[in-house]
Amino acid sequence: MNQDYIKPDNWSIIEEGFDANRVKSSESLFSIGNGAMGQRANFEEHYSGPSFQGSYVAGVYYPDKTRVGWWKNGYPEYFAKVLNAPNWIGINIIINGETLDLYSCKKVAHFRRELHMKEGWLSRSFTATLKNNTQVEVTTKRFLSLEADELGAISYEVRPLNTDATVVMEPYLDAGISNEDTNWEDQFWQILKVDQKDKQGFIVAKTMKTEFHVCPFMESQLFANNKPLDLLPKVDATDTKLVFSYTYNAKKGESVTIHKFGGYTSDRNHKNTKLVWAAQQVLGLAKAKGFQRLLEDQKRAWADIWSKSDITIDGDVTAQQGIRFNIFHLNQTYLGRDSRLNIGPKGFTGEKYGGSTYWDTEAYCIPFYMTTKDQNVARTLLEYRYNHLDKAIENAEKLGFANGAALYPMVTMNGEECHNEWEITFEEIHRNGAIAYAMYNYCRYTGDYSYIPEKGLEVLIAISRFWQQRASYSQPKKQYVILGVTGPNEYENNVNNNWYTNYLAQWCINYTIENIKKVELEYPDDFIRIAEKVKLSKKEVALWKAVADNMYFPYSEKHKVYLQQDGFLDKEMIPADQLPKSQRPINQKWSWDRILRSPYIKQADTLQGFYFFEDRFSLEELERHFDFYEPFTVHESSLSPCVHSIQAAKLGRLDQAYTLYLRTSRLDLDDYNHEVHEGLHITSMAGTWMSIVEGFGGMRVKDDTLSFTPRIPKQWEAYSFKVNFRNHILKVNVCHKDTTFELEGDRPLQVLVNDTPVTVNPNSLVTV
Repeated sequence: MNQDYIKPDNWSIIEEGFDANRVKSSESLFSIGNGAMGQRANFEEHYSGPSFQGSYVAGVYYPDKTRVGWWKNGYPEYFAKVLNAPNWIGINIIINGETLDLYSCKKVAHFRRELHMKEGWLSRSFTATLKNNTQVEVTTKRFLSLEADELGAISYEVRPLNTDATVVMEPYLDAGISNEDTNWEDQFWQILKVDQKDKQGFIVAKTMKTEFHVCPFMESQLFANNKPLDLLPKVDATDTKLVFSYTYNAKKGESVTIHKFGGYTSDRNHKNTKLVWAAQQVLGLAKAKGFQRLLEDQKRAWADIWSKSDITIDGDVTAQQGIRFNIFHLNQTYLGRDSRLNIGPKGFTGEKYGGSTYWDTEAYCIPFYMTTKDQNVARTLLEYRYNHLDKAIENAEKLGFANGAALYPMVTMNGEECHNEWEITFEEIHRNGAIAYAMYNYCRYTGDYSYIPEKGLEVLIAISRFWQQRASYSQPKKQYVILGVTGPNEYENNVNNNWYTNYLAQWCINYTIENIKKVELEYPDDFIRIAEKVKLSKKEVALWKAVADNMYFPYSEKHKVYLQQDGFLDKEMIPADQLPKSQRPINQKWSWDRILRSPYIKQADTLQGFYFFEDRFSLEELERHFDFYEPFTVHESSLSPCVHSIQAAKLGRLDQAYTLYLRTSRLDLDDYNHEVHEGLHITSMAGTWMSIVEGFGGMRVKDDTLSFTPRIPKQWEAYSFKVNFRNHILKVNVCHKDTTFELEGDRPLQVLVNDTPVTVNPNSLVTV
């Protein structure tokens, strides 16, 4: 834990007291989004202190040319950047000629910021004494509409406290913005038009190279003591900025409020010649409903989300706040409405990691969306990869692979590889396996096999072709090996025979062959179509099978564990708990050379394989591997604590599982990794959900049946969650004495509880 200023609360993230040193962190923590756009929690009014300004439109990116000291063959030409979009939230506030600026005010008192997760809005309130000694009370609230996802709304109220005041409110659009993350300081936006129609403002801009057209827009309504004001704005326009200025002479104690409506239309959803027209339609809706009705719509939309995805924890506010924070941001980032989108590691909260899609989606996020929403949302995420299959084949061809072999990118916006680190881009090939595993996980959970013959088998064949070509035969070992890779543990580069990678390769090939046989038998028309399209032959499949059947896995007879990779035991095996705190995190304290020579593990690697394929290993094998690897794991990846928490719970080590759960659920709230100012760890938040449902709840699918092995930490009185299993909505409530099940709908469901069959009937309570 490196910060603790967030107040404990079951439903809200609350900050009290203004501190300029934590503004950037709070801008991340209090971010808002609606799946189509999002923004960091920047102040609406002018702020001259250190700040990370950021507003983002889903799917809009820029191919920032890769910057390296030594260009290597096959290197990606660009690193995709999520773009800081033109700012629509800004409102300059000028009181008696003095600009309101919390960084330069004489005094800021009663500062309170709240992100209300249950209802989906962000608010602030404070009292400020300006340099001219005018005291004002300010209250703000804003949200991004879930129902009209191109629209955002702001209510900003100012009340002079110690004198009458001339209040000037200046809502503006600003396209003169830049990215925090850029390789060459390029200009990412070209401004095409700054336009004003009555009280409405528009800027039409397009991105360089990718030529996405975006139109930020605004319109405002003003009130004095909640009564409408009919004020005409003074308009000031430049090449990149449009400012409307409203002036009102307020009496002492009188409130002046502006309701600003704004957002973005883009050519991803409209013709680029119709963006202003589309924005006018959105503004028409906003004016017709008004701020309060829009807010009520927002509350209802979030109530529906929480009714399906909420997890309750009784007796532990810190843990409760943590899980809801994670669920809230996952839903702000991705709602499954647009098949062109995916889940970025930072979502709408920052620019680090650039591209929108990592293997995080398949390994961590799909279980959350598959279980808390309609299964079609998860299927949409699978189809996203199918739609990029041709690009994955191109990516492999660039590296010398042939015959339709596919290497999916480590990072992508459009299917092309766009990561800017050689070791990860070309060595971390295990991401191919995560994509295959997601199909298996989807079919196992939903019972929907149709995706495989329709689309998935093509992907599996292309991935298996890659694995067969990537493996090489070792004469000394008389087995197939995979050389020069990086596993999930990115603190080991260019290693040979990473166990997790080799195991995934073997499993992928066998899973593909299994599905080829099934599709050929049960879906013959699809099989003929696919086999002809990809030119599949039995001879080729036999080559894959030879690789899978004779894959090499490094193993230590002394420790009775699979080794993370060849040579792992050659390191100086000093457990991580013997490292001084002054040396942590090692990725910020040590040279890369020193990290590579150490035994320290960034995240679950071998144990990631045991998580994916736990039914292939005994509990004793898991325990042996957990006891061997966890002491060397520094958990400096956001993806690490959740996997270890799940496995600790399975082993009955509930105190350790609880500690790791807190670390994953409050990774950003407590800033464990000293980096929350850069943005939140969105994709790992799905792992937090898994650590409760799969960890403490013990949810699995066994023999086509939903299974639970419930456990509860001593710190909790009870916890509950809901899952959508094959269109059955099942609520599970776990306390220390028993577990209860409730089923919505009209059909019974049989589940396993501690391996004992239990039938749950609709609308009745079953206690076990």
